[in-house]
Amino acid sequence: MTTLTGMKRSALALLLGGALSACQSTDTASVDNQASAITYPTTAADDLVETIHGVDVADPYRFLEVNDGKTKAWVTEQQEFGNNYLAAIPGKQVLVDRITELWNYEKVSAPFEYGDNQFYFRNDGLQAQSVLYVKGKDGNERVLLDPNNLSKDGTIALSGLSVSNDGNTLAYGVSKSGSDWQQWYFKDVSSGEMLKDTLEWIKFSSAQWDHDNKGVYYSRYDAPAGGDKLADVNFNQKVYYHKLGTDQSEDVLIYERPQNKDWGFYSTVSDKGDYLLISVSQGTDSRNRFFYKSLTEKDAPVVELIKDLEAEYSFVGNDGSVFYFKTDLNAPKGKVIAIDVNKPAKANWETLIPENEDTMRSVEIVNDHFVVTYMHDVLGKMSIYSMGGVKRQDVKLPGQGNVSGASGKRSKDYFYYSFNSYVQPSTIYKYDFRSGESTVFAEPKVAFNPDDYVSEQVFYTSKDGTRVPMMVSYKKGMKRDGDNPTLLYAYGGFSISLTPRFSPANIAWMDMGGVYAVPNLRGGAEYGEAWHKAGMLDKKQNVFDDYYAAAEYLIDQGYTNSGKLGAYGRSNGGLLMGAALTQRPELFSAVLPAVGVLDMLRFHKFTIGWAWASEYGSAEDPEQFKTLLAYSPYHNVTEREYPATMVMTADHDDRVVPAHSFKFGAMMQQKQQGDAPVIMRIESKAGHGAGKPTAMRIDEYADIYLFLWENFGLKMPKSL
Repeated sequence: MTTLTGMKRSALALLLGGALSACQSTDTASVDNQASAITYPTTAADDLVETIHGVDVADPYRFLEVNDGKTKAWVTEQQEFGNNYLAAIPGKQVLVDRITELWNYEKVSAPFEYGDNQFYFRNDGLQAQSVLYVKGKDGNERVLLDPNNLSKDGTIALSGLSVSNDGNTLAYGVSKSGSDWQQWYFKDVSSGEMLKDTLEWIKFSSAQWDHDNKGVYYSRYDAPAGGDKLADVNFNQKVYYHKLGTDQSEDVLIYERPQNKDWGFYSTVSDKGDYLLISVSQGTDSRNRFFYKSLTEKDAPVVELIKDLEAEYSFVGNDGSVFYFKTDLNAPKGKVIAIDVNKPAKANWETLIPENEDTMRSVEIVNDHFVVTYMHDVLGKMSIYSMGGVKRQDVKLPGQGNVSGASGKRSKDYFYYSFNSYVQPSTIYKYDFRSGESTVFAEPKVAFNPDDYVSEQVFYTSKDGTRVPMMVSYKKGMKRDGDNPTLLYAYGGFSISLTPRFSPANIAWMDMGGVYAVPNLRGGAEYGEAWHKAGMLDKKQNVFDDYYAAAEYLIDQGYTNSGKLGAYGRSNGGLLMGAALTQRPELFSAVLPAVGVLDMLRFHKFTIGWAWASEYGSAEDPEQFKTLLAYSPYHNVTEREYPATMVMTADHDDRVVPAHSFKFGAMMQQKQQGDAPVIMRIESKAGHGAGKPTAMRIDEYADIYLFLWENFGLKMPKSL
């Protein structure tokens, strides 16, 4: 039971174990900290205290959750304060110029084919958004969709894409200012003309064409009842069918589950168009249910094939009534099974590709073969199996890095895949089943020599003895003298694996003499579902401990020292940064929580936040409340000396609402007892990160590096 009371500082001595001292309100409206040399913008602190499961929890900055004039004025003042701080640091243009030079190379995606048309994305280097091209039977290419023409500033981005099976019609979703909300439109591929159809109120859904190319299946929510589409909670997703040429109000409701408002539905259509496949999620739980509907039988019902939430089931393809799935049922690292829907009992399920020592990432059917990508100690691996599960070969990859794909068709004898590493940009390869070999399809020309850089894998031991991998990248010639500026980036959650990923901005960091380190913390899926479970719910502290052990390893092994070690993470990784600040601030010189989940007691009250309870737990549960309270960054800020902190968020983030960052930033400014700055970097017309235009991304990286360099006590070079 929850109650609200007003309390003053003297009454807060009853709070649990001192863990909530960070929330203590003050009698004064000023947060000017006398122990700090910096005078921060004034933030009035309320005396709001909430009683949760018998524990009094102060929340002095809850008013920043409300998007009203008071909050907007606060945001404007914090933006100005943060921008002025960054602007006063010399040398930013050197960073912008070098990152821009490195970024300015042609980027081409792996192509995908429908009908006689081949589609692919291309960016000439610095375009705000990549452009969709089509190449027809005649071999001539042309622009099909240029998202850069959707807005003057590049803040309207392509967020989804689906081509009809005959290759004649394009369905595409767009997102404005980084919002999760999408609007879907339709375009004739041949003429380039827009169709009149428009679909709205869509989140976390694609559009899947029926076999006759007459319409699409998709999932949507009702319009937010509260009127605040950036903050109102999202429940009751529904599956619809939209027939081309009709208004969205005429769309046919295919499936809903009003008695289970937290269920989400992701629909696909089988290759031959005989089934609608519905993956049923519950929050962000990696497990899912699986339903299907026959599209060849009139008025066929939705059949609940897999009713229990016990494992992940990813539909791979089917041969008639035999469905193929990638699953982790009794196989934490993944396997491929076959289920005959006419004989659905578990006793009849057949394992085709059993679990092995490597973690299975994805499975595609191409040329009547299973093409499987794995992780072997985080690094990419690709293998080919027969439809019966017999291994044919491993695909020879160009090095140690990340492989993604395969992009191909069951009827084709080739597929495309991408390979990259922290020091090698993505190169597209074409694999030919006839020769068993890969050839380069598209290789970028970049303004640096990858051979001048090193990306090595190391292993270290966490607090409880767990062996954790980490990739460490730097420019050749670096000396491990314990004095190198180092950026430690991590995530650790939601079964998301941090595989090697190229960014031109990271090369600029290495050109500055920096080390870029990425540990693979528990909570991800690098070693399967067991690795994920070891970093979620009441085991979340393992993630934080893995991160601190990575920092200690880099210091002990002579890469850096705490005075030149920066911490950076986004979203769930922003939570990790909040924990680092409140648990081990002495390890770091600068910490950057970006779009972070920082109030662990109220995240479930906004947009899709309720879905994260499967990962974190919920404050509604008395036992989970205790766990969340123990590490919730906002509730564990105390009066002490903190490293330099730049709290980063954006005004249109409707995934992790910016109130998390606002409240945490205000609390940090109030409690900072040292001279290191606590600033807010609040972007306008941006969201959680997806679809951000190139210039905005370059500017963000430049500010990150500038902030780190300044607070490492270093001067920017005149050139890079």
